[in-house]
Amino acid sequence: MPFGSYQQSPEQAFASAARVLAETGAQGVKLEGGAEMAGTIRFLTERGIPVMGHVGLMPQHVNVLGGYRYRGRDDEEAKLILKNAKAVEEAGAFSMVLEGTREPVARSITAKISVPTIGIGASPACDGQVLVTEDMLGLSGDYVPGFVKQFGNLAPVIEKAVKAYGGEVRSRTFPSAEYYSTGNKKKS
Repeated sequence: MPFGSYQQSPEQAFASAARVLAETGAQGVKLEGGAEMAGTIRFLTERGIPVMGHVGLMPQHVNVLGGYRYRGRDDEEAKLILKNAKAVEEAGAFSMVLEGTREPVARSITAKISVPTIGIGASPACDGQVLVTEDMLGLSGDYVPGFVKQFGNLAPVIEKAVKAYGGEVRSRTFPSAEYYSTGNKKKS
């Protein structure tokens, strides 16, 4: 869920989550936070809203965590991430994202909790993997997280298509009658 849509109170989180589910057709929500969000996760799950947790590197918290860096670099931080993962699990989350978490920490958490772990930059030790689509398709600009493999570079293709579209609109060659008089056109 977006930053600011669930942190104020469990009631705010419920209203936001219910809206997300109703308006998008989603099957659940994901929210960042560990032990401090356990009460909110419990509040949501007790009211029928499936919740995926998110611990480790939490992008919505980078300004207070000191930036984007791998988490679990020392024993104290590793213990805190495990504590947070257990709190999220015990609160009723059906799974959790482990982001930017060192491999031994991800492996330990995956072994010690009963819900599936989904890694993003947390090694193959997790039960599943996810990447941000824009990152893996080369659409995220100059910064690419170190854990991302780009499976394509669509930015130049999209840029070329957008420029062609803009040129045709400016030259008034698009839309031609072919595109507005028939109503239907097959994909090329």
